[in-house]
Amino acid sequence: MAETVILAYSGGLDTSVAIRWLQETYGLEVITLTIDIGNERDIDAIAAKALRIGAKKALTVDARRDFLDYFVWPALQANALYEGEYPLATALARPLIAKLLVDVARQEGATTVAHGCTGKGNDQVRFDVSIMALAPELKIIAPVREWKMTRDAEIEFAAQHNIPVAATIASPYSTDVNLWGRSIECGILEDPWAAPPRDVWEWTVMPDPPLAPTEVSITFDQGVPVALDGETLGPVELVQRLNQLAGEQGVGRIDHVENRLVGIKSREVYEAPAGMTLIAAHRALESLTLSRDQVRVKEMLAGEYARLIYNGLWYSALHADLMGFMRSSQRYVSGEVRVLLAQGHCTIVGRRSPHSLYQHALATYDRGDTFNHDAALGFIALWGLPVRTQAQVQLLPGHDGSVLPDLAATPRSIAPAPVE
Repeated sequence: MAETVILAYSGGLDTSVAIRWLQETYGLEVITLTIDIGNERDIDAIAAKALRIGAKKALTVDARRDFLDYFVWPALQANALYEGEYPLATALARPLIAKLLVDVARQEGATTVAHGCTGKGNDQVRFDVSIMALAPELKIIAPVREWKMTRDAEIEFAAQHNIPVAATIASPYSTDVNLWGRSIECGILEDPWAAPPRDVWEWTVMPDPPLAPTEVSITFDQGVPVALDGETLGPVELVQRLNQLAGEQGVGRIDHVENRLVGIKSREVYEAPAGMTLIAAHRALESLTLSRDQVRVKEMLAGEYARLIYNGLWYSALHADLMGFMRSSQRYVSGEVRVLLAQGHCTIVGRRSPHSLYQHALATYDRGDTFNHDAALGFIALWGLPVRTQAQVQLLPGHDGSVLPDLAATPRSIAPAPVE
């Protein structure tokens, strides 16, 4: 009896050809798994296509809620942006897909899992390492990485095996889509000097003439968004609605030359209207509810957290440790943030929280000021004591002209204007 492989199936050319290729090359029975994470596709039609090609079984999963709850929201709580730019939409989806592949493999008694990644990108690492961590006993096959067929050869293979292919002409772009963002590469985008053509963008528009600005209020509970304009929404509906509101104002476009895990630089273009808006709002709420040192340390760890996700280490001990810190930091990050969306920009215009550390009586310069100004003298004396002591004992940089030139030029005197 032939062994079974679970194939992560998108319905595109690569994974459609992979069904027959796995059967012919490895003699495996193929069960396809198609996962909805906000890909905006007809999942049932994709499953039916897999069965027509020859899959033994075609399974589908609606994982949109799980994607947001268990993968996106932790990244949002961390304000995770890879290299300060990319909100990690594709990278966050891979550990979820890997987990579902492993779960289905165990349910179906499969010995192997397969995915459609090439040998040049980051996703192969994310899939393989996640699967290794969750089920080290499973074998992993990446047909596209192995067969080394050109696209023309794949199309010819499809024709020979009566595999339905939607189009025989390659799109100039390679795209990946989920609820948290849309990733676009290839074509003219491979020239970092070339501006992205208009046909690259699908979620964001720059209306001409500009639309009137849109203001939206976002409510958070322990760092997780739960309502828009006071209306409580489920995670999927909230992100979908915010994608539309922010996308209509051109918010969320990213043009980034990033450093891939496999060692090359790649120019990527992203659309993440909801993602970039929520991260901006979340940061604004943290500015009220976290102490200065919490913010400082959290900002340092956010970069590590983003790199960990990008590099496919979601199921690592380090991630468990960092997630513990991030979750703890969100205990009081609850409140409301007002955001103005206009002409590609997301601007914070208000924030409030029942746990705010901002105290008006301490901050104000008007009547009601309770800050002890006299205490500042003693604070400055102690704060500056190490610098003063060292300056008295040692010649510090700048005093001898090593850092700054001699600035002791004769000051120019300006006489007062004569009174007539």
